[in-house]
Amino acid sequence: MQIIELLTPHYDAAWLPWAVQYFFLVGMSTGAALLAAWSVWSKPESAAAQALPLLIVLLSVTVITAPVSLLADLHQPARFWHFYAHFTPWSWMSMGAVLLPIFVMLSLGLCLAWWRGSQRWMRIVSVPLILSALSIVIYTGAEISIVRARPLWNNPWVPVNLALTAWLASVSAALLLTLCVPAGRNIAVRAWLGTLGLFLSLALLAVATVWVVSGYVMQTPSFLEALDLYRNFPIWRTSIRLSVVLGVIVLAMWLRPGWWLQSRITLVLLAGAACAAAWGFRWALFMGVQGVPKYGAGLYVYSMPLGGDGLMGILGVFGLCVAVLTAVLWALEIKERAYKERVCHE
Repeated sequence: MQIIELLTPHYDAAWLPWAVQYFFLVGMSTGAALLAAWSVWSKPESAAAQALPLLIVLLSVTVITAPVSLLADLHQPARFWHFYAHFTPWSWMSMGAVLLPIFVMLSLGLCLAWWRGSQRWMRIVSVPLILSALSIVIYTGAEISIVRARPLWNNPWVPVNLALTAWLASVSAALLLTLCVPAGRNIAVRAWLGTLGLFLSLALLAVATVWVVSGYVMQTPSFLEALDLYRNFPIWRTSIRLSVVLGVIVLAMWLRPGWWLQSRITLVLLAGAACAAAWGFRWALFMGVQGVPKYGAGLYVYSMPLGGDGLMGILGVFGLCVAVLTAVLWALEIKERAYKERVCHE
């Protein structure tokens, strides 16, 4: 009898929890940018136009904090300049090093134009901003879906799901901001955001249905691997079931606007659940899928560290978001106060 013992070396995860934060925030920023551009070109009396302050606040917070998460995920952040010194146009990550700064500058340019009250410049900036936001959506989706060694990443539905869940989180976060930004007091604005949330939720349901049906009929690698994980591993089975339950709850609440339009608690629960679902999808996609061996059986055991590369990093990014949001709201309060004083003196 011969015994063959296989030894596996210890590898660090290629994607850290920082990546979950980055893809979550940058995806939300693209949604906020697209909605802000929509608002800029809408009629002044429309709900979309009246929601512009909410979207500017959301865009400014997410577009500032997202690059911080990306730098932290580079393992050696101080070497980010290597992307520019050794540019490789066939690499989506290298392309992202060019596309992301353009998107950040255009987003901040739109925020500045709104701050100065220049409708003309807002419309000028909004056009390239739309193209730039779509380029970020394409680059972030392609960066994952090109990895052929992982069937759960290497399929065309991953970029679509990343975009739809990110935009759903954008709408939900804007709904949360209606509680602290004066523009959100308008019920029409909340109803408009609710309509967008319902549309995006239905789109996600349609995409999931198409993926399951096409995967079952065509026996696609991504569907087969997901089915194997569901059958053999309780953690994946529990995660998928919870995702379905959470999705049904969110969809049901979108369909009943009377439950949350004028109820602060229900609104917070709805928006929080939708944002949590979008964030949880990225956690499962990045950290969960990395725990599935490319070649072998079972699952890799991932133990999240408590330091900067783990729990403290996650909490730190959310803390940064709160800090930036506080600064933006404080600036808006000062601006509104100065405007009222100017009107009184006139």
